[in-house]
Amino acid sequence: MGRYECFLRTLLLFGFCHIPMVLSLLSQNQTNTMITLSHLLNVPDWNSTNDPDPCAWKGVSCDLNNSSVIKIILSGSSLSSSEFLPILCQIETLQHIDVSNNYLSSIPDKFMAECGKVENIKLLNFSGTMLNGALPTFHGFDGLETLDMSFNGLQGSIGLQLDRLARLRILNLSSNNFNGNLPINLGRSMVLEQLLLSMNHFQGRIPEEILSYKNLTVIDLKENMLSGPIPSNIGNLSKLEILSLSSNQLNGGIPLTLLHITSLKRFAANQNKFTGAVPLEITKFVRNLDLSYNELSESILEDLLFPPQLLVVDLSYNKLKGTLPANISHSLVRLRLGGNFLRGEVPSGICATVPDLTYMEVENNSLTGLIPSGLSSCHKLALLNLAQNQLTGPLPPELGNLRNLQVLKLQMNKLNGSIPIQITTLHKLSTLNLSRNSLDGSIPPEMSSMSSLIFLDLQGNNLSGSIPSSISN
Repeated sequence: MGRYECFLRTLLLFGFCHIPMVLSLLSQNQTNTMITLSHLLNVPDWNSTNDPDPCAWKGVSCDLNNSSVIKIILSGSSLSSSEFLPILCQIETLQHIDVSNNYLSSIPDKFMAECGKVENIKLLNFSGTMLNGALPTFHGFDGLETLDMSFNGLQGSIGLQLDRLARLRILNLSSNNFNGNLPINLGRSMVLEQLLLSMNHFQGRIPEEILSYKNLTVIDLKENMLSGPIPSNIGNLSKLEILSLSSNQLNGGIPLTLLHITSLKRFAANQNKFTGAVPLEITKFVRNLDLSYNELSESILEDLLFPPQLLVVDLSYNKLKGTLPANISHSLVRLRLGGNFLRGEVPSGICATVPDLTYMEVENNSLTGLIPSGLSSCHKLALLNLAQNQLTGPLPPELGNLRNLQVLKLQMNKLNGSIPIQITTLHKLSTLNLSRNSLDGSIPPEMSSMSSLIFLDLQGNNLSGSIPSSISN
């Protein structure tokens, strides 16, 4: 039966039986190539006998007319050989190749040579395929926009391997073993938008040449061995939205030019060696700020936490001084200021204007005064950590109103009085640490009704009476 007669029969079936059918219009070359791949790969969902239309196979996408294969996704297919890769290059219309999360270990030279001639390829995903050795050199690949080779064992330095890519917009080489200086030749058309090089062994300074890529929206360099300051002209990246420099050895101050990037939403530079003050306007545009575990000093300026778009602020474990700011963004979800030299009292009205506050951690400071009963207004609070301060007075019974509280840490203060029975109504509480205070009285037997409690520490107090037998519940 000829192709035209098959087409007529399909139309008749559709018209009289109302059964929707899709006719594959792939060229003979593409059909043969897909059948060859199906025999070579032995993928369960690729069976030309059961389904002669490759466009219907799982992980295969064709154009609207079903006349060309444009995407092949073989992610997580337990492939252990890369012999099939050059055959993919015979499909001249192919745009996306995703072979992530397999066991390929290498990319054949023939694949690099042949697929480099396929101008339609826009995406290559070799993430998590156990690749090792050096990064291959990309010749051709004129249409390549996204290259993902993350979570592999690639090593060595990166020089000109990527320089000839004309349209590269997203580069992900994170979680490999690359070393040497950060690469600066990242596509000669300079259109790169996302640069993801985290969790490698890159060292040296952040080169100013990277700042020549004016379209960058994401820079992720965390968990490397970078040193030196952040380039002062980083403010020239006017489209930058995410800057992650965490877990390096960077030093110097926070550059003031960062304050001018109106698009910056997240700035994470924790676990470095930054010094100086936290610039007031660093929070003017960002939503998520993490500068924890540095050597930042000076006081927290009163309006630093006030900008309305702020969601997360982590300045813990620095050398910050002064008092806790009373002006806090109404949008704030997480506030971490532990491990500093902060003094004064916990602002009594901190929860009145911050309805969504979920995590509040100001442990290991020099805070004094009472635990304000106003904290009970933070109805979404899941974690409250005021440990290792100099807080005095009784535990506010109003804390029993925090129905979503899961972790309460108040150890190593100067709290006194009895354990209020209202605390035992916190049925979501999994951690309760009241140790090393001056609490007295007995352990409320109702504590046995706290069904979620996993960790309980009451040592180092002046408690009396017997341990309730029901605590074993």
